[in-house]
Amino acid sequence: MAICSPQPDTTLFSPMSRDVPDYIPASEVELLSPMLSQESNRWTADFRGLTLHTALQPIYSLSHKRTIGYEALIRAFDHEQCQVSPLHLFDLPDSHAENLLLDRLCRYLHIRNYSGIKDQLNWLFLNVSPQVITTGSQKDSFFGQLLEKTTLPPHRIVIEIVEQPTDDADRLRETVAYYRELGCLIAIDDFGAGHSNFERIWNLSPDIVKLDRALLTRATEDRKARQILNGMVSLLHQSGCLVLLEGVETRDQAMIAIDAGVDFVQGFYFHKPSLDLEGLSRAQADLDELLEEYKYYKQLIRDPDQQVANFFSIPFKRTVAQLQEDTSMSEACAELLKHPTVSRCYLVNSRGIQIEDTLVSDFVERNQDPRYRPLESTVSADWFRQQYLRQALAEPGVLQVTTPYLCATGAYMCVTLSLAYEHQNETRVLCCDILANGQVLDSDQPDY
Repeated sequence: MAICSPQPDTTLFSPMSRDVPDYIPASEVELLSPMLSQESNRWTADFRGLTLHTALQPIYSLSHKRTIGYEALIRAFDHEQCQVSPLHLFDLPDSHAENLLLDRLCRYLHIRNYSGIKDQLNWLFLNVSPQVITTGSQKDSFFGQLLEKTTLPPHRIVIEIVEQPTDDADRLRETVAYYRELGCLIAIDDFGAGHSNFERIWNLSPDIVKLDRALLTRATEDRKARQILNGMVSLLHQSGCLVLLEGVETRDQAMIAIDAGVDFVQGFYFHKPSLDLEGLSRAQADLDELLEEYKYYKQLIRDPDQQVANFFSIPFKRTVAQLQEDTSMSEACAELLKHPTVSRCYLVNSRGIQIEDTLVSDFVERNQDPRYRPLESTVSADWFRQQYLRQALAEPGVLQVTTPYLCATGAYMCVTLSLAYEHQNETRVLCCDILANGQVLDSDQPDY
């Protein structure tokens, strides 16, 4: 292959816009057919002197531990077989009609190629930008005719809408409805990038959301970003969307993806996009090894819930025993409050109402942020909405441990221990907040 220039001279590419009508009829599928050619089982397309090829990148399900789909990507080569970047390719159209033609040509090429491979089960992910998708209408029959011509079932197609602003949200919604009526799945691509917002999730109700790799990059470097990523995945699941994390390039990022709870993963770590379409059936990632490694660290070494519960179980139960013997709250909780990670202890009845004022550790007392002083007093506070209280009431005598969350009395991250016990025929719950950044035990193991 020839050595490629990083900035190919686009003036060498034959002009085309003058040959493209201002309006491309949706029914003119055959307009594109002469631009495609077949050699053996592979199709290519010609556009402005470039030869276009289909590359596929596998998408894996973590739970199924196998490939469940492929993203179709365009690869362009000049007459010297020098690869031209996709950015330059999509900069070539100099009219709206030609831009639409190129988009349709790429989809036509991808579907032609995908229809010819042996895989008759998995999804094909096709990129469509909002600017192109909103040029049609709900009556745009191009894609339906394309599927009919290539005999590829619509339920195997995932239409990816790039997360970019569009001036015609109503038209976008109508066109998405058209693809859904055809039987295709809908995905939002690059969610988490600059223009992302949940309003598009609510308006379009996508089946799959692809998280932008920038979220993963940030989560790799910043623990807080990792928590935000996990929360975003949870919120998308609650919205009824499957979640795909793209751009996974390292083993650590694969572990972060597993821990975040995403459904699908995609990236160079698992497999790069390939022009060898038939060979992709052998592109299986070793997800068993990854998942076993995750279980090992999560369950046996770095499970924070079990770690905290084991460490505080005995002193916590000693405190409860003293409270059952009518020892004062301040005396019973003295042992817990001496630990450097414990921030406060408080007592709640079965209705979630706090019984006494909160006991605060000396460390927290000295380091309280005066800006949050309005939140300090918790006399008669109602904590029934908190999951840790309901779990404790559901399992009396069992120590409950939360995942880290933002404490409402000081705006710091904490973990709450809670245990329900009986006192004079009344159920009470002892609660203890622990600073989430406190190190209860030391470990040299990776933190996922």
